[in-house]
Amino acid sequence: MCGIIGYVGKQKAAPIIIEGLRRLEYRGYDSAGLSVVRSGQLLTRKRKGKIDEGLGRLLAAEPLEGQLGLGHTRWATHGPPSDENSHPHWDESGRIAVVHNGVIENYERLKERLKGHHFRSATDTEVLAHLIGEHYAKIIQQDGESNPLTRAVMNALREVIGAYGIAVICADHPDVIVGARRGSPLIVGVGVGENFLASDSNAIAPHTRQVVYLNDYDVATLTPGHFNVANLGSDTAQCQISQLEFAAEAAERGDFQHFMLKEIYEQPRTVENAMRGRMVAEEATAKFGGLNLSVAELRAIDQIVITACGTSWHAGLVGEYLFEEFAHIPVEVEYAS
Repeated sequence: MCGIIGYVGKQKAAPIIIEGLRRLEYRGYDSAGLSVVRSGQLLTRKRKGKIDEGLGRLLAAEPLEGQLGLGHTRWATHGPPSDENSHPHWDESGRIAVVHNGVIENYERLKERLKGHHFRSATDTEVLAHLIGEHYAKIIQQDGESNPLTRAVMNALREVIGAYGIAVICADHPDVIVGARRGSPLIVGVGVGENFLASDSNAIAPHTRQVVYLNDYDVATLTPGHFNVANLGSDTAQCQISQLEFAAEAAERGDFQHFMLKEIYEQPRTVENAMRGRMVAEEATAKFGGLNLSVAELRAIDQIVITACGTSWHAGLVGEYLFEEFAHIPVEVEYAS
């Protein structure tokens, strides 16, 4: 349940990123960090633990300036929670920073290919950062490439097997963020003289209502006044600007001690909202958008598999009993992982 936020514009990046990371705390995490570019340097702060206890105190003691940056909240997958395993991670040169949600399945094979590289962490993300850095160095040597960071990211991802939502910045390009997704959500927030990148619209809702939801294999390049979306398969991609439909306050903890308590008290309203517009009293039934199956097609279903994780998995277990009791269809509940 990791979180990503990136910013490029005219404001100070660090406060916007920290605010965005706090709005992603409800997802759960064990460490947090951010990187900014200033005066041709890549500057990073990251710490194990909660934001206020770790990263927040570090930034208070060692603040970061800069108008380009990215941040991340991590839930450990490769390597235990630690400062070293926290994101962002750097390439071999230390001039490219990467944050990543997902799992790079072939990271060990890629790590073997990157012989001579020095790795500081036990993560698959750092391997991806080094791979991007290697492609970037080759492109720079060839010269003539107008978007070397974007091209390096695309070339590296063509070697990757797995799921990812990533954000990448480079000290050589103080006004460029590159993001890409495959199987892990990533959105572009469109502002005026500034743009955002995030894994969750909660992180950027206070700053813009206009967003672009990236599709699998999309690669987005953001500058303060422009954004472009390409695709790994075709180098071109179609994108549409959408409007966020929820208020920024909905993502805040409010007066509750923690998000779980807020969710408990919101349950009656959540159930009501889930039913609104879907219950058909006259027909004593419910209709769901997107489930456009005929009665004959529904009756032809002979098995249901529910895939979920965490609380959703527990909800699936309840659903298993309900489907089997009322629809008389065998149901299995599997962990999505």
